[in-house]
Amino acid sequence: MAHQQTTTAAAVPSDGQSRGGPPKRRLRTSDVIRKISQILGELLITGGVILLLFVGWELWWTNVEADAKQTEAVKSFAQEFTGPVTPATPSAPADYGQPVVTAAPGYGKTIGIMYIPRFGADYTRPIIEGTGSDVLDTLGLGHYGNTTMPGAPGNFAVAGHRQTHGAVLDSIHTLVPGDKIYVQTADGYYTYVFRNNQIVLPNRSDVLMPVPTQPGVQPQESILTMTSCNPRFGSQERIIAYSLLDSWQPASAGPPSEIAAQVAQAQGKG
Repeated sequence: MAHQQTTTAAAVPSDGQSRGGPPKRRLRTSDVIRKISQILGELLITGGVILLLFVGWELWWTNVEADAKQTEAVKSFAQEFTGPVTPATPSAPADYGQPVVTAAPGYGKTIGIMYIPRFGADYTRPIIEGTGSDVLDTLGLGHYGNTTMPGAPGNFAVAGHRQTHGAVLDSIHTLVPGDKIYVQTADGYYTYVFRNNQIVLPNRSDVLMPVPTQPGVQPQESILTMTSCNPRFGSQERIIAYSLLDSWQPASAGPPSEIAAQVAQAQGKG
């Protein structure tokens, strides 16, 4: 009988733990630190994946979407264009007089097409009235509404993204003096010649003046000003490219020979 009581007493846990389970392990500080580190590591990995997806969307997908919209805008303009697609071959240099200048269209409407051979043989981008995000993020080059139209004395100024949303001015830094930039409107073709560029801070709105950076000066020339972010993958500055109008020819004269193939292709005749 005494033997049975001794056995029963020995079966009772001495540390007060409930019967039928192992003793509970005390949580140490190192365990807490390890668990927190694990959670933070997982969060950082997740955040990194999300960031990579965002960068991919920003640098790739926005360009895909914008390219499709811009191609559609170029084709729509080209289908309504009534001029020939082959250059005229006059026996002597033609004098077409003063450039025709038309009023700006409504916001979001197409002014014309820009061709920049320096940016590639297939570079064609629509020029749209306005510089809101709905224009610049989808339709390409946006025209500052407070500046002149192509061919007029003063400053015809446009803006465009550099790395995203079509990257319409990604190669703006590659222009060299003498490069030609062509603007096609319903009236004809305006040939500008690149002069120089300038790096400024974002608040420098004087680059949009009739004579850039020269307040109060009456314009004597027709200037094309292109603005974009700088550096290529940042927006701390703005890069400004200035060009001067060199010549113009009406739509009836056909396109300049350097862009004739692109004009024909846009109209589906190339």
